[in-house]
Amino acid sequence: MKTYKQLTLIALLFLLVSCGSNSGQKKDYFSIVTNAEKGNISIKETLKLSLENKKKHTIDSVIYKLDGKTISNSYALNNHKLGKHPIEALVYFNGEHTQTITSSITILNDASPKIYKYRIINEYPHDITSYTQGLEFYNGKLYESTGQYKESKLRQVDYKTGNVIKNVNLADAYFGEGLTIVNDKIYQLTWKAGVGLVYDVQTLEKTGSFKYGKSKEGWGLTHNNSHIYKSDGSENIWLLNPETLTEEDNIQVYTNKGKITEINEMEWINGKIYANRYQKNGVAIINPKNGAVEGVIDFTPLKNKVTQHEKLDVLNGIAYNTETKTIFVTGKRWDKLFEVEVVE
Repeated sequence: MKTYKQLTLIALLFLLVSCGSNSGQKKDYFSIVTNAEKGNISIKETLKLSLENKKKHTIDSVIYKLDGKTISNSYALNNHKLGKHPIEALVYFNGEHTQTITSSITILNDASPKIYKYRIINEYPHDITSYTQGLEFYNGKLYESTGQYKESKLRQVDYKTGNVIKNVNLADAYFGEGLTIVNDKIYQLTWKAGVGLVYDVQTLEKTGSFKYGKSKEGWGLTHNNSHIYKSDGSENIWLLNPETLTEEDNIQVYTNKGKITEINEMEWINGKIYANRYQKNGVAIINPKNGAVEGVIDFTPLKNKVTQHEKLDVLNGIAYNTETKTIFVTGKRWDKLFEVEVVE
């Protein structure tokens, strides 16, 4: 009886080892082959997909998917979003077997960003103590969000004089970030608290809050007629439902070379997203449909036009005044607000 049990145990162990070995081998049956060079491919190209059949199995059929959607083995990318995307192949082989293989590609833009310059139209006073995070005009009035723990504020400002019309201090636990205004509601982000704040635009009274989803941090906000756009410090810009404030989709910000991270304060201008990059004295012009950086505005010289002091920091804060059709920019602890015209 003891010998029988030992033989049974050995047989079971052999079966387990065999199964483990076979499953390990099965992983090596196929791999996805693409025409993406080192995983990168231009949006103007057509993605070509095929399989490497390492064990020479009889392949019955293959279903390819990009971002979970079924595609053919020849797929034009011109209408796709940029960034890193998963590829999947479901292989039917030998009449009765299936295997799923995964890979990924990175879709790049097909052109380098255009370089834009600017012309200063006006200079206005700005609170030198404000660690500017968000800036936006609404019904001709300028609103500003500032950062730093125990210093964060939400303000309505007379941009021509720099005078603060209304001010709300955030709780000490919050580090204020970007803001945007939709239908008389101000939405203000906090940095690492995972929560956004909602205010009445007339009174600056706090009326609610909302939690983040996949985006772990709050950096910048802007909006168009259908969505609120939220940056989180990565290459991702998230599309929020303006009613529920839930993240419904995202774009990844890329050039023809690779991803652009630390997307910060944003502004919607003539169908494009204009975005500050943290620690960079420039603004990226982003296509909101696919995430392509189509242009860059170099504002580096502006920093030399403000009062130089120990706490002076980088450019941050961009707002579009629909009444004057001009752009306003400032920086963290800058004593000037610049009204500019962008030129190619």
